[in-house]
Parts: sequence; structure tokens; C-alpha cells
Amino acid sequence: MVREGDALERLAQVTHVAFDKTGTLTHGRPEVVGVEAADGVLPERVFRVAAQAEKRSEHPLGKAIVAAFAEKTGADVNPADGFELLVGRGVRAVVDEKPVLVGNAEMLREAGISVADAWVQAASAHAARGHTSVFVAEGDALIGLIALADTLRSESAAVVAGLEQRGLTPVLLTGDGEQTAAAVAAEAGITEVRANCLPADKMRFMEDAERGGERVCMVGDGINDAPALKRAYVGIAMGGVGSDIAVDASDVVLVNDSLDGLAHLVDLSRHTLRTIKINLTFSMGVNLVATVLAVAGILGPVAGALVHNIGSVIVIANSALLLRWQSTR
Repeated sequence: MVREGDALERLAQVTHVAFDKTGTLTHGRPEVVGVEAADGVLPERVFRVAAQAEKRSEHPLGKAIVAAFAEKTGADVNPADGFELLVGRGVRAVVDEKPVLVGNAEMLREAGISVADAWVQAASAHAARGHTSVFVAEGDALIGLIALADTLRSESAAVVAGLEQRGLTPVLLTGDGEQTAAAVAAEAGITEVRANCLPADKMRFMEDAERGGERVCMVGDGINDAPALKRAYVGIAMGGVGSDIAVDASDVVLVNDSLDGLAHLVDLSRHTLRTIKINLTFSMGVNLVATVLAVAGILGPVAGALVHNIGSVIVIANSALLLRWQSTR
């Protein structure tokens, strides 16, 4: 669904296609694959505290933690008090009258909570397998981590390869750590990676690319992607798993929630722009010739009107051919 009238024209001019990871290159349905607890803390407590803190979260990782806890225990969790979303970091809440943080290591360090080397190594081990680790802190101490895995969409690698064939440079912009980002990028066939990205970092990438004469198409799905989708030369949102904010900020929506149509969309945009140029050139050429003939007295008013209308019909017929056009690559 093309939401902006000039989106196809702009898409034909892009040089880079930037992808978010979770929910875009991947299915956006991560699953909990492990829960690790600190000494003296039960894994079940880490799981419950994280689920309560994430109960009101709209992030795919938060939803996955809540769903996995409910599936394992057979019971729903009560939402925590004082829920606060820290964009690009995680969530803050109050569980059992204690402050709780659930998110990445940077958020914990900013809150003055120490992340021991053993926890960093544990997260790195998960990242090497393409897993995302979410740290859980209670009070002023780290009590555990939850590892989640999200599978790559079956069409992602083929779509990335198709875009490269069309002369576009694919880029991965993700808030995940470098190891996780590298693992997913390698699986998708993307060589240019930006890890640990906050929403502001994604916007900065768009701005830096523009200053360098490049034009970027951003493909994303979440609230964190909305600023980049709005700032990009063209913003494309996933229609199924995408948040309402991301869809509202985009120019184009992939309503079937699949990347398969992305290469076709690029081809269609280029073909549309080419058709527009042909129509303009033809129309101006016909009018110029008709004007010269009219000045020379060769073309009368009636014949001039016929030539003008015939030219308009040809332009419309040429444009209508786009309805039957199909990508050949």
C-alpha cells in the first residue's frame, strides 16, 4: 500500500536500503531459549520478575517473555507498577515494591548497576548463536538474564541478494549487540552493519548518508523505527507485525507482512519513473511540433485539437500498461 503519492518516484532514486532486525529481517516472534540466575536466586523468580515488568511492553522481546512465562506456568502475570519504557534500552518498573530494570547492559550501567564479566561472557556466548540477551536487575543488583532467539524470515536472504543485483546497498540497523547483529547479517547476506543503535542513531545514519549524496530507504516495524522511517528518503513499514506508529510514519506499507514484494516494488518504482519521463518527453515533443506547424499555417485549429487529444490518449494508454507490468528479475 503506497501511502504517499510521490513515494514511488523517490524510491526509484534510493541507493541504500536499511533494515531493522527484529520483526523485519526476522519474524518478530522471538522465543525464550534460556533463563540464567545469579547465585542464590531461582531462575523462576528471574522469569517472573521480568514477565511482570514487561507486561505492558509493546516490544517483541517483552511480549515474548510474557507469553513464554504464561505458557510455562499456565497463569497470566499481574502488570508491574510504575512501568516506564526506556527507548532503545529496556523497561523500568516496580515489582514486589522493588525497582526492576529489564533491558540491555548499557541501561544497567547507566543506573549504576554493575555487570560482572561473567554475565558479559554469558551474553556473548548467546550472541554468538544469534540470541538476544535481556538482563534483569532487582534493586541495585543484577539477578539474571533471559536469552531469546528469533528466526530469520525465509525470504530475507533472497530479498537482500535481489536488492544487491539492482545496485542497492543493504544495511542492517539494529539495537542488538555487535555479535548478534553480525550473526543475523551474515545469515541474511548483509555486509554493512550498525549495531547498538538507538532511534537517534538510526536517524543520524539517514542524515549522514544524505550529506554524502546517498538516499536511504528504511524498512522497519517497531516504535523505535518510527523516527527513522519518517526521516528516511522513503520509509517502508511491515503491515502485520508493525506498530501503528511505524505504519503512520511510513510512505509504503507491506500489508502482507512479507519482504518478498520489496524487489518488485523497487522495479515498479523505476519503471514508473521511466514511464513518467517518456510521457513528459512525448507530450512536450508533440506539443512543440504542433506549435511549429500551427505557426507555419500547416496545422489548423481543429487538427491541432485532434493532435492534442490523441497525444493525451497515448500518454494515458502508456501509463495504463503499468497495471499489467511484472518484474522480470
